[in-house]
Amino acid sequence: MMPQQTLDKLYDMKLTAMAEAFSQQIAQPDLGDLSFEDRFAMLVDRQWTFKEDRRMTRLLRAAKLKDSACIENVDFKTPRALDKSVVVRLTGSDWIKNAQNAIILGPTGVGKTYLACAIANSACRNGYPAMYKRAPRLYQEIAIARADGSYPKLMNKLLKIKVLIIDDFCI
Repeated sequence: MMPQQTLDKLYDMKLTAMAEAFSQQIAQPDLGDLSFEDRFAMLVDRQWTFKEDRRMTRLLRAAKLKDSACIENVDFKTPRALDKSVVVRLTGSDWIKNAQNAIILGPTGVGKTYLACAIANSACRNGYPAMYKRAPRLYQEIAIARADGSYPKLMNKLLKIKVLIIDDFCI
C-alpha cells in the first residue's frame, strides 16, 4: 500500500494525530532504522496523547470553572490554615472514586473558590467530569427545569458530573 493511501485511510478513520505522526516518520529517513514495533508504538502513542488532550480540554471547557486555577499554583506559604497534605490528597482521585464529598469552609477572601477550581481542574486532568455552579444560579436552573419539564434531563446531566462545585452555598 502506498503511503498516501495509508494517510487517506487514517484521516478517513479520524486518526488525525496518527496520520500526522506517520507523515513525519516518512519525512525522517533515520527512523527507518527503528523496528516496526517501535515505529508503530510511536504512532499509537501520538494518537493516544492527542485523544487524551482533547478529552481533557473538553472536560475543562464543560466544567466552566470560574478560575483557571491549577493546584500547582496554590500558595501554601500564606497563613490560611491550609493543610497541604489534605489538598494533595484531594488532587488525587480516591475521594472521587469512593463518591465522597469535600466541603471547603473559611472566611471571605481566603481563596475557597480558587482552591475548589484547582481541585476540579485536577479532577478533569485525571479524567473526571466537573462543573462549577454558584448556588443561586443552580437553584434558578432547577426551578426553571421543574417549570418547563426539563427537570429529569437536568438531573441526568448533574448525575454524570463527578465533581460538582457549588459556590456561595449559604448565601
